[in-house]
Amino acid sequence: MWELDLLLVPFLEQRYDSLDEADQLAFRQLIDEEDQDLFMWLMRRDWPEDPDRRRIVQLIVEHAESADSIGHRPV
Repeated sequence: MWELDLLLVPFLEQRYDSLDEADQLAFRQLIDEEDQDLFMWLMRRDWPEDPDRRRIVQLIVEHAESADSIGHRPV
């Protein structure tokens, strides 16, 4: 889904390398989830039950809403 790419790619490019190993693993596991689940989580319509997955989703959402990601937002 294109909408997911708009959130995941900037996070990957700007934040992934600075994450600790546990959060990097959580990110890699997250992207294997079904697109519909990812969409629901990243649009804040639902949250993952797993605490590690919930943490990485929250980090991605916070990054998308921060000034750090403004340069990567589409016009």
